[in-house]
Amino acid sequence: MKATKETLSPTRVKLTVEVPFDELKPSLDATYRKLARQVRVSGFRPGKVPPRILDQRLGRGVILDEAVQEALPQLYSEAVQAEEVDVLSRPEVDITEFADGGQLVFTAEVDVRPELTLPEFSDLSITVDAAEVTDEQIEEQLVGLRDRFAQLTPVERPVQDGDFVSLDLSAQVDGEPVEGAEATGLSYEVGSGNLVAGIDEAIIGAADGESRTFTTELLGGDQVGQSAEVTATVRGVKEKDLPALDDEFATIASEFDTLEELRADVARRLEQTRRAEQVGQAREKLLEALLERVDVPVPESLLASELEAREHRLTHELEHLGTDRAGYLATLEKSAEEFDAEVRENAGKAIRSQFILDAVIDAESIGIDQGELMEQVIMRAQRSGVQPDVFAQQLAQGEGLQALMADVLRTKALFLLLESVAVVDGEGSRVELALPSRASTEGDEAEGDAPAAEAVEGDESAPSAEAATSAESTSAEPAAAKGKVRDRDI
Repeated sequence: MKATKETLSPTRVKLTVEVPFDELKPSLDATYRKLARQVRVSGFRPGKVPPRILDQRLGRGVILDEAVQEALPQLYSEAVQAEEVDVLSRPEVDITEFADGGQLVFTAEVDVRPELTLPEFSDLSITVDAAEVTDEQIEEQLVGLRDRFAQLTPVERPVQDGDFVSLDLSAQVDGEPVEGAEATGLSYEVGSGNLVAGIDEAIIGAADGESRTFTTELLGGDQVGQSAEVTATVRGVKEKDLPALDDEFATIASEFDTLEELRADVARRLEQTRRAEQVGQAREKLLEALLERVDVPVPESLLASELEAREHRLTHELEHLGTDRAGYLATLEKSAEEFDAEVRENAGKAIRSQFILDAVIDAESIGIDQGELMEQVIMRAQRSGVQPDVFAQQLAQGEGLQALMADVLRTKALFLLLESVAVVDGEGSRVELALPSRASTEGDEAEGDAPAAEAVEGDESAPSAEAATSAESTSAEPAAAKGKVRDRDI
């Protein structure tokens, strides 16, 4: 067999494979044996039908075609290995020459990983926010902690901003009740803005038992986007009674005996949080800098597969949240065209980032040992709430293990780059990042201990459909880039 490679573009090649007829003999013999077991011919036992009889019954051309189709996957794989092609998509195969007794010639066009020219990393400089903690930030955290220990006291007065109220809600569109829009005894903090638009303005000043009607736009359900008349009835008003911020509060809300000790602990943990945020910011800034300096072409087939995977994840997440795409876009205040363009841009950036990190992995010969792999399996199993051996079995199915290894390697590459570039703050001072000793595939840099009595609140939020669609993770494997094409993909 002879294979030659022709570069069609930075992300696509064509293999031309020439196979002498003699090399097809094993596949031809296997085809005859298979057909001999399948074809019933009077006077011959199953599996004993001679080739010449099969040629008469089925036609030599049919048998040759079957043999070639049987041989193509292995021949293609051998050509890929011989020419060291880093395959990213299924091949488009075309048989250009073949006759009985003559050589087989076929071509295979396939998308490949582009070859990149990496910059000198030591010349790169990125700027991150300083990890300083201000008195205002400390007080904000203490106020939040104090707020969580507040008592709610019933009051006999009209609703004010910041009160907690119990509400009965109903909605109508064109005089007809909206199904699923009713609620009784719904607890709501006035001014929080996490219910429906217009609710705060409507109920402020209302007394217990009083109803107020206002107009708003429905964000979900069959009538999403339509204007509805919503009636809110106040069924109880409570105000928040905050505890005094003193030593006694410190003993109740934390493990400390004095407010100053609690304040110092809050400051320490805030600094830990800021230093972890520095690492995350540095990761983003570094990737942005690399994307600006490295020309990274993206195969259209790979981008299409990634967009399809992201749309599937979004649909699943929206179903879980009980809404649809139109309602979700309404909350983002974006048109479908704007949203699709943003998703396409983010998907392209994610793929290009991964190509760059993969090039770093090859250039620096970054590897992963068994201990690191097992550490990741155990960590993810714990987060998933399953036993490590069960989780490992799940990974072994499909390409889960290969994707996990890619995650670890790419994150190790990113941290290696962060150790190589210059990181400074806004004042130009050198920043020593709090990088972990081992690369985490999910970016858990410098988590630190759990805050005492949850005194320090981070900026964490529940996963959302937007995060599944727009947020970029440098260790997330694109759906169509999880490995080389196998024989069965032809």
